[in-house]
Amino acid sequence: MEKPENIPSAPRMARSLDALDRRILGALCRDASQSYAAISEQVGLSAPAVHERVKRLKASGAIKATVAQIDGAQVGKPILAFVHVDTIGWGKTHEIMALEQFPEVEEIHSTTGDTCLIMKVRVASPHALEGLLSKIYDIEGVRGTSTYLTLSTVLERSAQAEVTTELEKVSYPR
Repeated sequence: MEKPENIPSAPRMARSLDALDRRILGALCRDASQSYAAISEQVGLSAPAVHERVKRLKASGAIKATVAQIDGAQVGKPILAFVHVDTIGWGKTHEIMALEQFPEVEEIHSTTGDTCLIMKVRVASPHALEGLLSKIYDIEGVRGTSTYLTLSTVLERSAQAEVTTELEKVSYPR
């Protein structure tokens, strides 16, 4: 298996996020369709100031995209699974990365530990999952997979910009 020439590095931000940026990002994470005026009320800035900060956050790469979060079951894909892929050598080959072309593949993560890649997939049926696994096994260098079906989802969200400053004081329900 060949190792890709270019491993993308983390994007560099022109400046660090301040508390207002984090609050704006938090508001957008909760509802990206809300107006700048609505966000301005939440963060204490004018709507034009919020708009300028959002433009800057997009330009810096802090906001990668604005997307709709779709309910898998509502679009005919009720089965969510995580597929751990074990490969010979470097796992991020062009053949494996080509799996991103399948709409069932939502995420591909290069990992440490006892697996090379973790894929988040959403499919219509066990038969569809079997077909996808078959495509994965057909890729040269794939040694094996472990698949974990999700029974229910407790929390699913994108990266959060807000920070809990005193984690030791956070209490969790029992």
